[in-house]
Amino acid sequence: MQTTEKGIAKFFQIPNQIKVELTRFSALIIICVVLSLVSPHFATVANLRNVVLQASLLALISFGMTFALLVEGIDLSVGSVIALAGVVSASFVVKGGTAEGFIAGLVVGAACGLFNGLLIGYLGIPPVIATYGMLFIARGLALQYTGGFAIYSFDLRFRWIATGTLLGIPLPIILTIIMAVILHLLATRTILGKNIYAVGSNRTAAKYSGIKVGTVLLLVYLISGTLSGFAAIVYIARLNAAEPIIGSLFALDAIAATVIGGTSFDGGEGGPRGTVIGALIIAVIRNGLNLLKVSTQWQMFFIGAIVLTAVTLDLVTKKLSMAGTKSQSL
Repeated sequence: MQTTEKGIAKFFQIPNQIKVELTRFSALIIICVVLSLVSPHFATVANLRNVVLQASLLALISFGMTFALLVEGIDLSVGSVIALAGVVSASFVVKGGTAEGFIAGLVVGAACGLFNGLLIGYLGIPPVIATYGMLFIARGLALQYTGGFAIYSFDLRFRWIATGTLLGIPLPIILTIIMAVILHLLATRTILGKNIYAVGSNRTAAKYSGIKVGTVLLLVYLISGTLSGFAAIVYIARLNAAEPIIGSLFALDAIAATVIGGTSFDGGEGGPRGTVIGALIIAVIRNGLNLLKVSTQWQMFFIGAIVLTAVTLDLVTKKLSMAGTKSQSL
């Protein structure tokens, strides 16, 4: 009995973010084992490679949302910004400007994020309203820029970022790992990262402690927009086409991956590392359901149910953690 109590006490001493990530990773392993048992095609090298590749693209799309949720915000414009950054980038690439295409995509994404940040951080407009407005602005600009037509057939040098391999590993997977490490270090090892968590945990307390909340919010949405621009480059390079209508559901996918990965809607908890796990869970489930020939409608149902389960687990974990902390203090 005492051994059990000591084990429980040690569990509650583990940082909450690590506990959440361990829980999600354990769930990922269980799902993989179950799908391996019910489908002989799941655990093949080719299929698992495809799953990880799909997860890497989803993670790249979701990293910006992660930072928005960390400050108790949201970025509904992710998909539209990717569409706008994608078509602008593509317009340079098809004219032979591969480097210019990269730069243009990042600049467009950053500009959209900066605009969101100014509205939210300095004008006090609620994130859901500001980014919902940007959703339509960016989509309208993308349609106007292209006349509603797709841009396709890119230079192989540009496409290499999404179709190339390094040591046999698809480049998008390598880019996602590198990006996750950089963003994790940004979130946990820099003053900006600490300020992001402080603002997300308690905005009023952060303000009175001397943190410039408006500046932090502006930088968060600038990061989100820039990451959307980078995701757009990888996405259109993989498709070999840029369309002004792409990404209509990207914001919902990004929210799902971020929340399933353990980032809280209340802000101040989570991070890019968990988002990678969340993206893997979604990619594995979608792949498994496809192998089992489950309809798209039911796939949407299952993803929604998983998001609700993840949020519920988050709330339960917080309550248990608080109860464990109280019991230790008595």
